[in-house]
Amino acid sequence: MADIFLFFCEGLLYVAVMVALLHLRHLIGLGVFVAALGVLHFIETYLAAVIYVQVPVGFISPGSVVLFSGKLMMILLLYVKEDAATVRQPIYGLLAGNFLTVAFGLLLQQHVGLMTAGHRAADFAFIDEIGWLMIWGTLLLYLDSILIILMYEKIGRYLRGAPGIRFFICGATVLTFDQAGFYLALYLMNGAPAAVFWGGWIAKMVAALFYAVTLGGYLHFLRFAPVNDPDRKLGDIFNTLTFRERYEDLLSRSGRDTLTGVLDRSRFELMAPRLVRNAITSGNNVSLMMIDADHFKNINDRFGHLEGDQVLKSIASALSLGLRQTDHLFRYGGEEFVVVCEGLDPIHATSRANDILQLVTGSVLTPDHMPVTISIGVAGTPGDGETVNALLSAADERLYRAKKQGRNCVVGTVGP
Repeated sequence: MADIFLFFCEGLLYVAVMVALLHLRHLIGLGVFVAALGVLHFIETYLAAVIYVQVPVGFISPGSVVLFSGKLMMILLLYVKEDAATVRQPIYGLLAGNFLTVAFGLLLQQHVGLMTAGHRAADFAFIDEIGWLMIWGTLLLYLDSILIILMYEKIGRYLRGAPGIRFFICGATVLTFDQAGFYLALYLMNGAPAAVFWGGWIAKMVAALFYAVTLGGYLHFLRFAPVNDPDRKLGDIFNTLTFRERYEDLLSRSGRDTLTGVLDRSRFELMAPRLVRNAITSGNNVSLMMIDADHFKNINDRFGHLEGDQVLKSIASALSLGLRQTDHLFRYGGEEFVVVCEGLDPIHATSRANDILQLVTGSVLTPDHMPVTISIGVAGTPGDGETVNALLSAADERLYRAKKQGRNCVVGTVGP
């Protein structure tokens, strides 16, 4: 009973200090809370690897039951009080720090004149073991953290007013997964007996209940109202936790024409084949417009390239206004633009092209206030082919016909 009481005291101390650091984050900074999580990670892994206490349910480790379980619940608490963009910082910080620890340990062993204080033996095998366990534990923590947050939001659709119950359900489920994963590493490295798994699992279930009660009580005492959007999709939360939204933002900023801001030819060559392929697979239409500014060389010759650039920017803006949200506008080269229209057959695409032509003619002017005109060739599946090259070839041929017919017109599959 004395050992169980000590476990209770350790958990209470952990909760008291970590919750206090989190609660005071606006005064002392969130970095104090995050640093405390990181500092405890080594001792947590060491205890989980080598130190166990025998209790009636089996062999359990303070590192695994108190510190790791507590850290996972603290990460969930940080998410509840802040957001996904904030909570991912300690998650990735721990992952990076542990990889650095192992790398440093490997380099340390390469010293030729390495000595130890007090003639102690340097147990590099143990250092390696702890290092790899730290990495494995952190990889599990990474998965655990994402899973527990997504699960918390998922069951929140039904238990929004009961954070303590949600903490317990999520904690018990994810800690079961974690116990299986960490025990597998202990078994492979140290031959840990099954009693370690079962004792640790029962203890983690008790820990989940303990932390759920204490953290739920803390939130109830504060009368805390969640700041996260209850209608936010799980996919959006996952994207934030995994930095996918940063990747998508970077992708959206790359592959854009520096002058007009629309997608450039490299993005066309990347996206267009996929758009056409998906349309063919799903049985939908896809149309392609090839657009060329009429007599653009004359504009450059008369007013200079700077004014010509302004005209191109105005054309791109007008084209964007005339398109649907599902359409994709690319600057193909020079004064040529290409539009890929998902779910639009050639007849309706030709009609929309005529609307775009009128919009450009009515809104884009040369420096001497003369209207700028465009010519458009339209092609579409399945009649003009089922590849990007086939559609481009057909649209380009019709664009040439539009110019032969006097420009400022649209030529599609049903004629001008």
